[in-house]
Amino acid sequence: MAAYLVTGTDTDAGKTLVTSGLLALARRKGLTTLGLKPVASGSEPTDAGLRNTDALALQACSHPAVPYTTVNPHAFSPAIAPHLAARDAGVTLTLDALSESMREGLGLGRDLTLLEGAGGWRVPLNAREDLSGLATQLALPVILVVGLRLGCISHARLTAEAIRADGLRLAGWAGSLVDPAFGNDEGLYRDNLATLARTLDARCLGVVPHLPACDPPALAAAAADHLKLPDDH
Repeated sequence: MAAYLVTGTDTDAGKTLVTSGLLALARRKGLTTLGLKPVASGSEPTDAGLRNTDALALQACSHPAVPYTTVNPHAFSPAIAPHLAARDAGVTLTLDALSESMREGLGLGRDLTLLEGAGGWRVPLNAREDLSGLATQLALPVILVVGLRLGCISHARLTAEAIRADGLRLAGWAGSLVDPAFGNDEGLYRDNLATLARTLDARCLGVVPHLPACDPPALAAAAADHLKLPDDH
């Protein structure tokens, strides 16, 4: 059994795409999987309650199937920072409570469990705690998703430094081409990737190109073609 926290260099860095891609790849290898999203902003009302598209994508990649609330115990409507969304909803988020809810999923004993964070590494959970503290409380190694765009090298290096400063292991990183124009100059693009590989000092799990919009399972399958599983597998 292996579990990781997946973080990103920023909001919209491609965390869900890479997370679902890794889960889809694990399924190809016959492994059991679970995707967890402890806190999700930007959720839509449904007959069953608030539902978040990223969390639904992770639920679809979880086998055997699990209820939505196992994947995403805290969903909020506005697409804003989690601590502000929780405040507006009259909810207090704490690391202890989130860790307890995540332990339920981790206790299922799946071959690969990926816990996807929100935004970047230093996203606040409340006035005193950051969401990144989940990795510390749950003793999880970290996978970093680098949103490939102008400025990504500095963002990635600073995030990797913060992860290690928190005493956590960076198990690997994956690139996601969120800005197609960033890859227009092929030589320069390769140079940027080489710089990331050299300066992050962690295993590269792959680089996902800009993919055409399609349904989440197809996106996960397409992303899986460009990824490899962390070293525990």
